[in-house]
Amino acid sequence: MKQLRTTGWTVLGLTAALLAGCEPKTESTVLVVQQPARPTLASDRDSQITLFGGLPNRDEPAYAGRSRGAMLQHSFTQGGADFDCHLNSDGSRFAFASTRHSQHPDLYVKSVDGTAVMQVTSDPSSDIQPAFSPDDQRIAFASNRTGNWDIWIIDIDGQQPIQVTNTPMDEVHPSWSPDGSQLVYCALPATSGQWELWIAPAAEHAPATFVGHGVFPEWSPVDDRIVYQRSRQRGGRWYSIWTMTMTGGEPKYPTEVAYSADFALILPAWSRDGSQIAYTTVASIPDIDPEFGQAYQTSDIWMINVDGGTPVRLTDAHTVNFGPAWSPNGRVYFASGRSGNETIWSIMPTISGDATTPMEGTDHAPHVTTTADRAHDGS
Repeated sequence: MKQLRTTGWTVLGLTAALLAGCEPKTESTVLVVQQPARPTLASDRDSQITLFGGLPNRDEPAYAGRSRGAMLQHSFTQGGADFDCHLNSDGSRFAFASTRHSQHPDLYVKSVDGTAVMQVTSDPSSDIQPAFSPDDQRIAFASNRTGNWDIWIIDIDGQQPIQVTNTPMDEVHPSWSPDGSQLVYCALPATSGQWELWIAPAAEHAPATFVGHGVFPEWSPVDDRIVYQRSRQRGGRWYSIWTMTMTGGEPKYPTEVAYSADFALILPAWSRDGSQIAYTTVASIPDIDPEFGQAYQTSDIWMINVDGGTPVRLTDAHTVNFGPAWSPNGRVYFASGRSGNETIWSIMPTISGDATTPMEGTDHAPHVTTTADRAHDGS
């Protein structure tokens, strides 16, 4: 895992190694399922490795304007890609990774409504997955600036970077505890190939504690629960969404919140009140372009109450939508290819009507009647 795709599909490129299920089957498993191929992950922007593909010869729906509805575009770039967004405590700014000025992503911060973009890091390596500290003064992120992937912290003004992890493992996707004293992240040992969850103090070269197996964790903003994705141990072994609770320093009460036999459920994110979880879904079967007959992969944003219930689909466009992040006002931010380049968008979930049960049976395009309010952008 020394290399990682670092375009707008960084997180999903990393997930490419996971969709086949990095967690090994037990000897008692009888059912053998053909898994998706494990792609090569590269940190060079010009490698153009796309896990889920693009839309061949099809124009994306045009952006209809900020004031016409609930779907808003927040970042704009004519080159490269914006991705891995994370909102600050009051929702006025977001941090994100971008290849707009370099083949390797750097970290940026901008106002949700403005156009000026502040660059936080500028390094020949790749800096991804920024996360604001609870006091908004620091940003945790993953970087391969020392060779392998490690967790780092930097001041909001780009000063005083400190390296939190320094092990032979690749460590990515940091998330802060509510009090800002600790970070949860995931790590991939070179020997086992099984993703692990670790917690470390938010300090330089701090000792870390193993808390379980899983990937892409996020700490609840309000309590000691952690949401993460985990591969199932039978069938197609697509990823599902789980939570656990840290009690007295020990992980307890592992709970599967959302799953599907036909979809990978990945990249979970907490709402600010800890009552809901947004996540990305990726179908096991690609769509077919009706005009050109070519296969292409899409992904969408969904949400679910943390205590279960019927998932709600927030996006429904012929493009990629991935990596949700919540604002305090309830808007869900995410990266999307709907404007051509991958940029940051948001949507305000507006629930109306009764939801049908999604992602059941053999329909590879899940559908629910409960939707989010959105602008006339084709989604």
